Amino acid sequence: MKQRIIKAFAGTFILASLLLATQLDNLNWLWVTAFVGANLLQSSITKWCMLEIILGKLGVKD
Repeated sequence: MKQRIIKAFAGTFILASLLLATQLDNLNWLWVTAFVGANLLQSSITKWCMLEIILGKLGVKD
């Protein structure tokens, strides 16, 4: 369940930042996309994800 929430969270942030960048004509929103992508890459290498820890403390099961 945690992995599904993490993927949905990341996908939502990426799509929202792309939508904001195009609709508001402000490319600074793409920094959010870059941050989420970098965080996904970092968590795949280190096997450490802050959102996974937060979800665990909130009682979300694996």
